[in-house]
Amino acid sequence: MSTTSPISSTANSNGTPDSVSSPSQTLSQNDFLKLLVTQMTSQDPMNPTSDTQMAAQMAQFTSLQQTSTMSSNISVMQANGMLGSTVSLQADPTTVVNGVVSGIQLNGSSPPQIIVNGTPYSLSQVLTIKPTPPATPATTAASVVPAVLSTILPSTIAPQTSASQTTP
Repeated sequence: MSTTSPISSTANSNGTPDSVSSPSQTLSQNDFLKLLVTQMTSQDPMNPTSDTQMAAQMAQFTSLQQTSTMSSNISVMQANGMLGSTVSLQADPTTVVNGVVSGIQLNGSSPPQIIVNGTPYSLSQVLTIKPTPPATPATTAASVVPAVLSTILPSTIAPQTSASQTTP
């Protein structure tokens, strides 16, 4: 008795094997509906599937889909929360990268990635998150205004005297 492999490859015209695409590991809403239609068309007419059983299957699928959507929304919110923060990332087994999260990259249905030092990283690579300290400018308005006023005011405005100090 001979057995055959469920996945086989074929050779193209120059003798090299064609790549074989692996099947998707997740079911979409369209896949579920195809299965449901197949189930309905293949059922025994004398013993059909009950409507409550179908409703329960659809409710389970809807709940699963909403949970998946909520999970992806939470990932996007996590990434947004990291904007401007200083992070440490495990880039590879031997390299830790430190930097400020400057952006977020959204790629369709895949999880969001954070941009650090111009490179996208997965949220799962984040080791630490720290708030970035505010930049301290060398000169602030609070330190400049009194100095400017002290040079301008004495020459343009005479000092005021109070009414109690005036002599008759």
